[in-house]
Amino acid sequence: MNRLQSDRSLARPLRIAMVAPPWLSVPPSGYGGLEHVVAGLVDGLVGEGHAVTLFGAGAEHGTAAEFVSTGPDLQYERLGEALPELAHLARVNQLISAADFDLIHDHTTIGPLVAGRRAVPTVATVHGNPVGEYGEVLSATDRGVGLVAISHAQRRANPGLPWAGTVHNAMPVEDFPHKRTPGRGPVLWLARFSPDKGPEVAIRACRAAGLPLTLAGKCNEPAERRYLQQFVEPLLDEDVTLVLNADRQTTLRLLLDARCLIMPIQWEEPFGMVMLEAMATGTPVVALRRGAVPELVRPGLTGLVCDRADELPAALRESSRLDPADCMAHVAENFSVERMASGYAAVYRSFLTGAPVGSGAREPVRVAAR
Repeated sequence: MNRLQSDRSLARPLRIAMVAPPWLSVPPSGYGGLEHVVAGLVDGLVGEGHAVTLFGAGAEHGTAAEFVSTGPDLQYERLGEALPELAHLARVNQLISAADFDLIHDHTTIGPLVAGRRAVPTVATVHGNPVGEYGEVLSATDRGVGLVAISHAQRRANPGLPWAGTVHNAMPVEDFPHKRTPGRGPVLWLARFSPDKGPEVAIRACRAAGLPLTLAGKCNEPAERRYLQQFVEPLLDEDVTLVLNADRQTTLRLLLDARCLIMPIQWEEPFGMVMLEAMATGTPVVALRRGAVPELVRPGLTGLVCDRADELPAALRESSRLDPADCMAHVAENFSVERMASGYAAVYRSFLTGAPVGSGAREPVRVAAR
């Protein structure tokens, strides 16, 4: 098949195998930013006319894709172990045939390392910070696998990886309730209990600003429980409300009520879906300038971005003047599911026609016409 014929075959809808991790359902019932992104992407791609098959664990899902389960039970209780994900990927590789799919889109941690064995070309979204041990794993990725960054900041952290493109995460904005006037409730911190997320910084900043705080955190892994008990609980007082492992409806209620969302992150956050969720409800974001924050928040319009922790109290007080409508419009314009799906479709087609990835080029992958 010549290049022109290949390009014509790529003009048709693609047959995509979407591989989710085995830990949570897609979409999740509570915590699970990655799974919310995958759910939105699947529905967006189906809406564009592509044929998407979602591979995951468990018996249920809530997307427009055909669903293929690799096992009856979700593996959340074993989150962090390597074997459940490896077994999941081994089953996926057995189920996927080159005759049925044009491309695999992998969202797992280990997937890029084993994707070189597949008969179907693979792109993999990097959902974490691509440095340290994770960076070593990604550096061992077969050069025939294309990695997709979720922010420019993430890509800059390890520019030598075989990047195939950058596509911001997104969400179905129309599904979010929203407010017309600024929230009158407490400042909201919404994350997992980890020093990276800065709950201690949030407490001190709100206390200095004279504002109440709600700490709504994921706390069901041993390290999270230890951190909460040893470092956060000693700082609690009547001005701080603690909410653990909130479900989706509770999270949305907290966002709607909140004066603002505080993001005092202590690491190079590769994205930060909670910022989009907040702005989609009309809640502005007050954050430290780390990682992808400057790519998501428009200072003075949808939030306030601080360079130092001692700037946070004033920003928290000032956040009440920001218009919820501007927050919602920003997300709708820049982080819609449709925009994310179109971005990924462009990456798929560029990758399949052999466009350069990362620091080197790769041989073209031909897609058989139907």
